[in-house]
Amino acid sequence: MIDAFEDYCWKDIVDAEMLEIYSAYKREVFVGPRPAILAIDLYEKAYQGGNRPVLEVNREFPGSCGENAWRAIEPTQRLFAAARRAGVPVIYSTRHADTNGVQSTNRRLGRERQSAFSIKEELAPLPGELVIYKERASAFFGTPLVAHLRRMKVESLIVCGESTSGCVRASTVDAYSYGFHSTLVEECTYDRSMLNHKINLFDLHHKYADVMHVDAVIAHLDRMNANVKTAAE
Repeated sequence: MIDAFEDYCWKDIVDAEMLEIYSAYKREVFVGPRPAILAIDLYEKAYQGGNRPVLEVNREFPGSCGENAWRAIEPTQRLFAAARRAGVPVIYSTRHADTNGVQSTNRRLGRERQSAFSIKEELAPLPGELVIYKERASAFFGTPLVAHLRRMKVESLIVCGESTSGCVRASTVDAYSYGFHSTLVEECTYDRSMLNHKINLFDLHHKYADVMHVDAVIAHLDRMNANVKTAAE
């Protein structure tokens, strides 16, 4: 029987031998103190072509995450709402269309309109929320993100967005390197490939972050909100 530490989307591809090899990483998972949401690349390009199979939409819109992206919208909306109720900062990353050939990966890219990198309307920042523009995979590399987190007195991150194997992974590894505890929300992260999504969540969970289900993270944020209200009474 799968225990709670491994009860995530990768359990259908990870065998008993791999679980034994990675058993030294088993620990309690949690949302860290003074968290902020780090929403990675929730831009329109990832949703192009609509809620359809990824292979189908990629033929017309290369780089779209298709149904995998659309499936994550509703849980991400709930996550953001809980964070805002609790007074937890929501920070976004995206990119500029023209970066003079500097890219986040080696993927061949055509010309893009800047609107492709606007945050999807259903998940858009509220006035005053921070948007970080990056040129490489990590939201930390070459950006002022750490300075903003220090100014906000943020000590840990709740990470969501895309892609699990690319910008989410790079940002999570860098967060660990900078000393931030990271929680990855399974239902709010996604990739073009489900295999890449599952194996990268598995690897990040064991080495660099705590993967948690969205309902558990929201419950934590709601407890934070309740504690704030109690303290104010």
